[in-house]
Amino acid sequence: MSQERSGAAILVESLVRQGVEFVFGYPGGAVLPIYDELFGDERLRHILVRHEAGAAHAAEGYARSTGKPGVVLVTSGPGATNAITGIADAFLDSIPLVVITGQVPTNLIGTDAFQEADTVGLTRHCSKHNYLVKDPENLAATIEEAFEIATTGRPGPVVVDIPKNVQIATAMLPDGKAKRRKRYEPRMVGAPEEIAEAVEMIANAERPILYTGGGVINAGPRASELLRRFQQLTGAPVTSTLMGLGAFPAHHPDWLGMLGMHGTFEANMAMNQCDVMVCVGARFDDRVTGRLDAFAPNSKKIHIDIDRSSINKIVPVDLGIVGDCAHVLDQLVECWGDRRGRDLGEWKARIAGWRARDSLAYPDRSGEIMPQRAVQSLFEATRDRDPIITTEVGQHQMWAAQYFGFMGPNKWLTSGGLGTMGYGLPAAIGAQLGNPDSLVIDIAGEASIQMNIQELGTASQFRLPVKVFILNNEYMGMVRQWQELTYESRYSNSYSDSLPDFVQLAEAYGWKGIRIEDDGQLDSGIEAMLAHDGPVMVDCHVSKEANCYPMIPSGAAHTDMLLHGDRTSGIMADEAKALV
Repeated sequence: MSQERSGAAILVESLVRQGVEFVFGYPGGAVLPIYDELFGDERLRHILVRHEAGAAHAAEGYARSTGKPGVVLVTSGPGATNAITGIADAFLDSIPLVVITGQVPTNLIGTDAFQEADTVGLTRHCSKHNYLVKDPENLAATIEEAFEIATTGRPGPVVVDIPKNVQIATAMLPDGKAKRRKRYEPRMVGAPEEIAEAVEMIANAERPILYTGGGVINAGPRASELLRRFQQLTGAPVTSTLMGLGAFPAHHPDWLGMLGMHGTFEANMAMNQCDVMVCVGARFDDRVTGRLDAFAPNSKKIHIDIDRSSINKIVPVDLGIVGDCAHVLDQLVECWGDRRGRDLGEWKARIAGWRARDSLAYPDRSGEIMPQRAVQSLFEATRDRDPIITTEVGQHQMWAAQYFGFMGPNKWLTSGGLGTMGYGLPAAIGAQLGNPDSLVIDIAGEASIQMNIQELGTASQFRLPVKVFILNNEYMGMVRQWQELTYESRYSNSYSDSLPDFVQLAEAYGWKGIRIEDDGQLDSGIEAMLAHDGPVMVDCHVSKEANCYPMIPSGAAHTDMLLHGDRTSGIMADEAKALV
């Protein structure tokens, strides 16, 4: 039987029906009816963050690591605006979130009431869809549709703005699913003729390459399995965007590494010289393509994506296939059947020559810990535990992508499209909640970690054994690197001054703090971090002026890579400006 309930009660019941485990949030006046409804309700676990941006990033980490939608609950005004960075981050990286925001009562909307903000207007550009619910009768159907939109098609954040009086007013709660029109039906499978054409193009290719992205991860573990099966059938080498790492195992002999601005020499050269490029769940981002007129100029391109607006948006392709990556890869495997492609021996020999350049080589500076070596040591110490790795944003993020080998999906959580500093710690908290038995490590920089360092308290409160491994070079490293290469080493405001004592800060929050200051302490420090069963922050002091290579300068072609030992510091400002 349907029963009359308050809007707040309808919301909570709707979340339970969606299978929600955790709500990441922070209370305020415009959501107090919802928080009162949560009081004592053991079906949902509310995770009290220390800042609304932390709530959004924690929900992202939960979603990215589990494949389930993350749920955020914040108040009106500053609560909603503080969450916008996380909403925009989820939008660009296709992370499924349902963000519930409080709003002033409907009769006060537009009056500049206390803590009023136009949340719908503010989030219109950075959400997949948003709602302003003005009648509690519509609330159950809206929440149901919000989850459907967030999780199907190309995933993304959906914002539901609920005025306070709607939370208090009553309506009938439907027994089962709310009655509503089905308004959203993304195309899931590719057209048979397109699948057949793609198979013919790949089978006849002499120099094929599989260019994979975050869409493979978003399509679920089966998509990664099918990618590996299709690669086995075709023999094509595989590269990946930053967001696609883990969809294909890093130890495979046909793995080229990440491509793009800080990708490997062999990945970028193979992309440039291929004759058939199969883009699976990636979007030809500017960090991948470099200068567009020089990007893979002689290749035929196949683009598989569930978002039809991404196809031909940046790079014209010869064949676009709209569909879910898992479904389309399944179709490709079935259509391929028992056929044999061309002998790729010559192609792979050429790739072996590029690989011999050893583009990830780095200098060994006596008496200093090289950040690359720190990441390699962390990988070797933890690889058997299949850890979940989050990052902040900057040089450490790229070093983690380059030197930490990912063997499976949903183990690499980072901010790609928006490049959000402060992402890693709250994302690690969300991932730890969703994967309580997993080792979760945030590889951080000393500048980025301070963006949301208050979330140390969240990990303490909920007894989460998150590990934070700081590569501390006392610089905003990526900014400093660009200033060295482009602005004649004028390090304008890129030095991290007045740093806290991270060990004492960790201890103040109830964490274990460890400091690593020289190479001889590296392995033992990592061992001590892993031996502790609670949260740990490691302050690892690394070489202050190490640069992240390979690197494609802004505006250059994707084959114009700077490698370690190249004429890096000699790039003059006018040359750099010519590349922009």
